[in-house]
Amino acid sequence: MVAGVEIAVESHRPPDPGIPPVQIRMLGPLRVHQQGIALSLPASRKVRALLAYLALAPRPVLRSQLCELLWEVPNDPRGELRWCLSRIRKLVDSDARQRLRTRGDTIWLDLTDGFVDALAVSQAMEAGVTTLAAERQRDLAVLFEGDFLEGLELGRCPAFSTWLTAQRRRLRACHVALLEQLAQGAAGEETFGYLDKWRELAPFDQHVHATILAALARQGRLREGEEHVAATTRLFEAEGLDSRPIRNAWRSAMAASVAGAASRTAVVEVAGVASVAAATDASPAISRHGSIAVMPFVDPSTAALARGGAADALAHDIITRLAKLRSLFVIAQGTVFALHERHVGAEEAGRTLNVDYVVGGTVNTREGRLTVTVELAETRSARIVWADTFHHKLDDAFLVLEEVGNRIVASIASEIETLERNRAILKPPGSLDAWEAYHCGLWHMYRYRRADNEMARHFFQTALRMDPTFSRAYAGLSFTHFQDAFQNWEKRGPEIDKAYEAAVQGMMADDRDPAVHWAMGRALWLRGRPEESVGELEQSIDLSPNFALGHYNLSFVRSISGDPQAAIDSSDLSRQLSPFDPMLFGMLATRAMALVRLGQFEEAAGWAVKAAARPNVFPHIHAIAACTLALADSLERARSQAAAIYKVAPHYTLDDFLLTFPFDADGEALFREGARRIGFR
Repeated sequence: MVAGVEIAVESHRPPDPGIPPVQIRMLGPLRVHQQGIALSLPASRKVRALLAYLALAPRPVLRSQLCELLWEVPNDPRGELRWCLSRIRKLVDSDARQRLRTRGDTIWLDLTDGFVDALAVSQAMEAGVTTLAAERQRDLAVLFEGDFLEGLELGRCPAFSTWLTAQRRRLRACHVALLEQLAQGAAGEETFGYLDKWRELAPFDQHVHATILAALARQGRLREGEEHVAATTRLFEAEGLDSRPIRNAWRSAMAASVAGAASRTAVVEVAGVASVAAATDASPAISRHGSIAVMPFVDPSTAALARGGAADALAHDIITRLAKLRSLFVIAQGTVFALHERHVGAEEAGRTLNVDYVVGGTVNTREGRLTVTVELAETRSARIVWADTFHHKLDDAFLVLEEVGNRIVASIASEIETLERNRAILKPPGSLDAWEAYHCGLWHMYRYRRADNEMARHFFQTALRMDPTFSRAYAGLSFTHFQDAFQNWEKRGPEIDKAYEAAVQGMMADDRDPAVHWAMGRALWLRGRPEESVGELEQSIDLSPNFALGHYNLSFVRSISGDPQAAIDSSDLSRQLSPFDPMLFGMLATRAMALVRLGQFEEAAGWAVKAAARPNVFPHIHAIAACTLALADSLERARSQAAAIYKVAPHYTLDDFLLTFPFDADGEALFREGARRIGFR
C-alpha cells in the first residue's frame, strides 16, 4: 500500500472565521479542506473510500463491517484498517479537536463543526425540493461539480461498489429534482441551462425531453424542436426504447403554442383541430410491463394440428396461471393458438407479437409416464434463459398436469423477475420506466440491509409516480415499511401504519393482484391481527395458487401462532414452487420454528442452520438457529450462531427477538429455554 503525503496547499491568507474548519466535498472528485485550505489526499484509494464512507455513515460503524466493505480477502484486514485510519486522522483532526473517534469496536467521524456537501444536499431534500426557497435550490445545485466520488471506483470490493452505486443514484436523483425545479422558475436562456444539465444527467427521462420541447415551442423555435425530436428518437431507438412519447410530446407542445398565440375564437378552432390530430396520430400512453406469449406445446405422439390433448391443456393452464399472477402482460390463448396453426414458431411468434419473452415446449405421454420439456426464451436476443424437463408417472393426468403447471409457472415468474432485476439495476436511473424502477426496488429489497431498504423504497416510489396504478409497486413499498418495523430499524408504530396504508393503496389499484393481499396479510400481522392476516394470505393464494410468497407467509404466521403442521405444509409448498427464492432463508426458518413447536428439536436445528447459512440473512434468523440448536443440546454451535448476531447487531437481545416474533405462551417458553441454555438474554 502506497502512503500519500498530506500537505496543505500554500496560502498566506488567514482562515475565514465563517468557513467551517473541515470541509469534505464529494460531489465530484473527493476534496478535503481544513480552515479553508485544500489538502492533498493520500494516494491510497481505500483511504479515500473509507473517509467518504465514514463521513456519510449516520451512526458508528463496526470495524468488522469496514473490513468487509474494503477488503475482500486481505492478509491482515485489521492492520490495513488501522493504517487507513491513521491517514484519515491527518486529514480531519487538529490540535484543538479530534474528529475521528473510536469506542470499543466502533468508529465514527464527528463532523458536527464541519461541512459535507453530500450530507447538506441530503438533509435539505428530506422535506422535499418544493419546500426549499429558489435561492436555496440554486445554492444546492451549485454544489454538484460532477458525479458522487468521481473516479473513486475500487476493483474487487463488491460491498463498496454497491454502496457507491446506491449513493450515486440517490444524489443524482436529488440533482435532477433541483434542476427540474430551477428550470420551472427560470426564464429565457437560463431555463435551457438548467434543462441541458438535467438532460445530461438523465438522457432517457421522457419528462426532461417533454419539458425542453414545450419550452422551445413556447419561444417559436420550431426548427430546434424538430432537431431535438430527431436526435432523441435516434437515441431512444438505439437503446431499444419506445420513442413515440417524444413525438407525441412535440405534437402537444406545438398545439399548445399555436393555441396560445391565436385569438380567443381561433383558440377554440385550432385546439379542436390539434386535439383531433393528436387523437388520430398519437398512440395511447400505456404503462409498460413485462410481456410473454406461451405457445401451444407440441405432442409428438399426435397429428401436427390435433387439438385438445394434454399438450393444449398444459399450455392453457400456464397461460391462465401466469395471468393470475398479474405481474406480466400475457398474450391470450386464441392469438397464440392461431399463430401455431399457421406454423409460426415460438421465436417468430414472439417478434410478431412484440413480447419480451416466449415459452414453448413438448409434452410426451408414453408407457404410463408424462415427460414435459419447457423453454423460456428472451425475444430480443433469441436466448434461452431457462429450460427444464419434468418426468411424472401418469397416475392421475389432471393432478400431474396441475403439479407440472404450477412448477413451470412459478419458475417462469422467478426467472423473469431475476432477469428484469439484473437488467434494470445496470441502467442509468434517468432512463428507467415504472417497470424498471420497480425491479430496481426489488434488487435492493432482497439485500435485507437498512440502506438497501431505503433505496428500494425510493425506487418503488419512483415507479408509483410514473404509474399510480402499479399494484406490485405498492406491495413492494409496503414491504419496505414492514422491514423497518420487523427489523426495528425505525419506530415500529409509524412504519406499521405505513405498511398498512401502502397495502390499502395496492388493493385499490388492483384487488386481484395476489401480491397486494400478501402485503396486506403481513401488515395485519404486524398490527396484531393474525386471523385477518391468514385470511388475506389465503386470498393471495386463492387468486394465484403459484404465488410462492403467499404460501411462505402463511407458514410464517402459522409457525408463530401455533399451527405447526399447517406451517410445515405451507413452507414445503413455497420451496417447491420457488426453490431459489430470495426469501428462501425465511422459508427454511419458518419450518424450523414449526418443528420446535412439535418438539422435534434436532430436525428443527438442521433446518435452522440451513436458513442461517443463506446469503443476506439478518440477526433474527441467527437467533432462531441459536435457540433451536440449544434446544437440540448442540450448545457450541448455538453459541456460534449467537456470536454471528453480535457481529452485526452488538446490542441485540432476547427481548428484540420476542418483540419481532410474538409467540403464544407455549412457543415463547420454548425459545426462552433455548436462550437460557446459552446465556442469550
